[in-house]
Amino acid sequence: MRLALDEAEDAAEAGEVPVGAVIIRDSEVLARAGNASVASADATAHAELLAIQAASAVIGDQRLSGCTLYVTLEPCAMCAGAIVLSRVDRVVFGAWDPKAGMSGSVADLLRNPKLNHSPEVHGGVLEAECGGLLTEFFRKQRL
Repeated sequence: MRLALDEAEDAAEAGEVPVGAVIIRDSEVLARAGNASVASADATAHAELLAIQAASAVIGDQRLSGCTLYVTLEPCAMCAGAIVLSRVDRVVFGAWDPKAGMSGSVADLLRNPKLNHSPEVHGGVLEAECGGLLTEFFRKQRL
């Protein structure tokens, strides 16, 4: 999660919403990314999607079996869908997202029994640090 926080801090410095993601398999970092929606003018350039795309390119497979995704914010519906489709085995996230979170806050897409894949999910890891980074970013935006 510390690596994901580094990515989130880099995103904040670039003027992006500070969310970072890292994908690991067998103790090897396959991919790391921060939000890039502003820089790319692409609403889908969330840290999770960018990390999934990069990890898939590294291993040469669309399925990320055996991988863990660490992300500083509870995944949204778009990212949760990509996590399910890419078959990530485990998701560990920091801050809960009461407005858009799809791992239990608004709904629980990641563990929906009707879907063909449900990763293991752990939320609230380094929650204060992850949430604090977001709170500070948005506080500065309002000044």
